[in-house]
Amino acid sequence: MAEVIMPKMSDAMTEGKVLSWRKRVGDRVGRGDVLAEIETDKVNVEIEAESAGMLSEILVQEGQFAPVGTVIAQINGGSAAAAPRTGPAEGIPARVGVSPAVQPRPAQPAEEAQLPAGVAEEGPAPRLKVSPLARRLAAERGIDLTRVTGTGPGGRIVERDIEAVAAGAPAAPGQAAVAPAGADYEDVAQSRMRQAIARGVAQSKQTIPHFYVTGDVEMRRALDLRVQLKEAYGDAAGTLSINDLILKASALALRACPELNATLVSPGTVRRFRRIHLGVMVAVPDGLVVPVLRDADRLPLLALSKEARRLVEGARQLRLRQDDFTGATFSVSNLGMYDVTTFSAIINAPQAGILAVGQIQERPVVRDGDIVARPLMELTVSVDHRVTDGVGAAAFLAEVKRLLEHPVLLLGPDAPH
Repeated sequence: MAEVIMPKMSDAMTEGKVLSWRKRVGDRVGRGDVLAEIETDKVNVEIEAESAGMLSEILVQEGQFAPVGTVIAQINGGSAAAAPRTGPAEGIPARVGVSPAVQPRPAQPAEEAQLPAGVAEEGPAPRLKVSPLARRLAAERGIDLTRVTGTGPGGRIVERDIEAVAAGAPAAPGQAAVAPAGADYEDVAQSRMRQAIARGVAQSKQTIPHFYVTGDVEMRRALDLRVQLKEAYGDAAGTLSINDLILKASALALRACPELNATLVSPGTVRRFRRIHLGVMVAVPDGLVVPVLRDADRLPLLALSKEARRLVEGARQLRLRQDDFTGATFSVSNLGMYDVTTFSAIINAPQAGILAVGQIQERPVVRDGDIVARPLMELTVSVDHRVTDGVGAAAFLAEVKRLLEHPVLLLGPDAPH
């Protein structure tokens, strides 16, 4: 008998919600089959079966919350011998594998969604009426239902309302805001994602002694290489971005500077990872998610570009699997597309560092005694001072600079093909 547990997708996550079961009791499942879709504090993820067999029991039903580590289903490794238990769907109460003192929160009614906690109201809490299809579309597109005006019968939120918000139509005003009469402010309830981010960054800044090292990189050759690859490989390199080059350079620099590809596991003990998995910061409505680019140093450049694009698009659609969000050993955050020149990022604990990337700007520089314009980009690495010091951070930044200013080194023996 194999247990399926509620996964822990971040240090701040304490519980998750089962959005849907992709398999039903009595179904045969293979190792790696998608079993369920889970809503965490930041993203929706698909969890996979870690062993083959029959889904013999569902312990947490769709719409229910369960603490991290809770057994939410059972897979029988043998053949189906006994009548499977289905829980509430057939009138049998669902059993959750935790003590009675820690039970999952009950599911909301299928057609209703409560307003976020913390909203002051008089009398019974008002509810939003939402059709199942509208709820699903809102989850897929990261739309906060409290911001949507329902146009269905009785103010019910229906498919066309979600489509309107997704197309850029004005959302319902207020976003669960509370504005006391006569006050010149309003209190807005934070989403679960924003609350999780708040907890994570507060813990990181309070427990990790950050320090920062900044440098600039001349990107003329990197820009030329991108053009040359597009000319040489056509559509295969058509989506190669400058950020892909930065990710590759960061991964190779971590190979040369392993002290940053690490974490402090206890006072006096630093764990250095043998594999390089980059967390890629992706902006989504009302927050950030960090999918993981695995073995980024080993991926050929175009393969890295393709995988990075899959992760970014999947993250924005909130449609990635559990493994896509776990195991990052270092992170990269790029705000260059927002005309940000330079910034300092907060470390994603328990990692030892994060690289912040600004935009490329034409600036005057001195070359061979002449003042010329060159495309420069500023990089700032934030580092855990318990793991390394300024020299280690400077060495990493210097290696990233060397690789980007000599970008043929990013191709290595595994040139795109």
